[in-house]
Amino acid sequence: MDAGRALPPSLLELDTYLLSRIGKAARARFGDRLATRGLRLWHMAVLAALADFGPHAQRELADRLGIHPSDVAKIVDDLESAEWAERTRDPADRRRFSVCITKPGRGTLRALHKEARQVREELLAPLTPDERTQLTGLLHRVFDHLHPETVVD
Repeated sequence: MDAGRALPPSLLELDTYLLSRIGKAARARFGDRLATRGLRLWHMAVLAALADFGPHAQRELADRLGIHPSDVAKIVDDLESAEWAERTRDPADRRRFSVCITKPGRGTLRALHKEARQVREELLAPLTPDERTQLTGLLHRVFDHLHPETVVD
């Protein structure tokens, strides 16, 4: 690194700074890959929620993912336009729409997971397989600590 771009050593001693920079790089690299498909991370999050938990009302998706309901509506519009999700009337409440993932949506989600794994491989290239496993475990522990409401029993 050239001296004009060297980072202050006191910053590099801060785990919070390192996590922030690594997270920013991960999000940018994965975001670039999603953008080639005209997608953002929230599109993938909605597809994943639908694949993992089944059909949802839009309001439930917003609550589950922590997204503003108007943003969920736009995301679902995008997914529906691409035929990766579809809205149907909720049989229990005809005023509500239920959103579900389609077969092409599941295929797209598999492709996005593959892209995510490729980004992970790039980012974690300096680590051995055992170190990657350890890092994943540690990240899950920290995430669970920060977001106890998301822990699955």
